[in-house]
Amino acid sequence: MGIEDKLPSGILLTTVEHIAGLGRKASVWPATFGLACCAIEMMATGAPHHDIARFGMERFAATPRQADLMVVAGRVSQKMAPVVRQVYDQMAEPKWVISMGVCASSGGMFNNYAIVQGVDHILPVDIYLPGCPPRPEMLLNAIIELHKQIRHYPLGANRTKAVAAAEAAALAATPTSLMAATHVHGHHEASADQPDHPSFVGRNLLA
Repeated sequence: MGIEDKLPSGILLTTVEHIAGLGRKASVWPATFGLACCAIEMMATGAPHHDIARFGMERFAATPRQADLMVVAGRVSQKMAPVVRQVYDQMAEPKWVISMGVCASSGGMFNNYAIVQGVDHILPVDIYLPGCPPRPEMLLNAIIELHKQIRHYPLGANRTKAVAAAEAAALAATPTSLMAATHVHGHHEASADQPDHPSFVGRNLLA
């Protein structure tokens, strides 16, 4: 549906924010940050089979100063974290971030000192994309969801209030170290033909 279908008898009644949102969502330029295997799926999204150009995103910017979307595709090491932040700081405002894949979102299988346990420790993330790795169709769906946010993105003083509210909500969020455990791990010292042996002890490794 084009904008001409929303015009009542040729008279346009709207807001500057709405018009700016329509323009921004159709002209997002990604500054890709391919760090691991998720980057292969991101590259496939830009290939002709999936054709990300349909969304006005055919230009993957080679410089952060000409980009307003960062797709963090893959795990972020402690050594790479300051580089990711520097690229983000150099991007044009307003800017958005998609955390692509479980490694970028939470560290994934790399639960160790070398990997940042979630890129949201160093960047404000707008869309979390699950998967290991997520398919190109999933990235396209994340982009469509981001477009919905961009369309309703406030301007001026309203934007300042929205950013302050988002930061306050992030500070008030419960740290992952204090969240309730989601898995119960255990060990079994008996043989395989004795599944009900009392030596089975459940241990909560997240407590």
